[in-house]
Amino acid sequence: MKIHPTAIISPDACLEEGVEIGPYSIIGNDVKIGKNTVIGPHTVIDDYTHIGEGNRIFQFCSIGAPPQDLKFGGEKTRVVIGNFNTIREFVTIHRSTTADIGVTIIGDHNLLMAYTHVAHNCKLGNNIIMSNAATLAGHICIEDYAIISGLTGIHQFCRIGEHCMIGGASAVVKDIPPYVIAQGNHAKLFGLNLIGLKRRNFSEKTIKAISDAYRIIFRSKLLLEDAIKKVEAEVEDLPEVNHFVKFIKESERGVCR
Repeated sequence: MKIHPTAIISPDACLEEGVEIGPYSIIGNDVKIGKNTVIGPHTVIDDYTHIGEGNRIFQFCSIGAPPQDLKFGGEKTRVVIGNFNTIREFVTIHRSTTADIGVTIIGDHNLLMAYTHVAHNCKLGNNIIMSNAATLAGHICIEDYAIISGLTGIHQFCRIGEHCMIGGASAVVKDIPPYVIAQGNHAKLFGLNLIGLKRRNFSEKTIKAISDAYRIIFRSKLLLEDAIKKVEAEVEDLPEVNHFVKFIKESERGVCR
């Protein structure tokens, strides 16, 4: 381990092989940091934070601070971060309240650019990109490979589907289905994320089926319930189509249209 002499490390912290801690950083109680994770200077890793291996956390980050929720009463809650994430300058990630999942979760291979914020009880999957100053309120779920562009704010309890892209400076107040492009204040849908799907090696057959489902649900002027039934009856039965329909059916806030 390479720990700068000015860093302050709690005796309760567990640091594995190859961890680096930069100057003036603070590591709190009951913190676990996996092997080969690098913590930059002037970073605070607060109590009850568990970080996996191979992460790169840049200077001036704050991870594991208590949530900005007036209902929070100091309970022992956690932030859990997976492996091989890049967390850039001035990122803030808050630990959870005891509500719903009771933990703030970030998966693997994510890129959180400078000044992004992940609030309490959020759950992020894998391979997500949050561009500069993108902001998540509490209780948000983001699926794999989603891209959230800069200066975008997402309302609490929203869900963001996999392989979607949200344009810059958007205000998201409803769920964003998988595979789409959304943008605006308030955010609206602008079709499928076709370039993203091709880059992720989706087959032409799968893209066509998703396109058919999208067209029926969002362009046919049918009632949502009737449109979903039409998709289930007419569109090819593929896992991606099933996920697209299931995501919309399970939406509690409603989906962007």
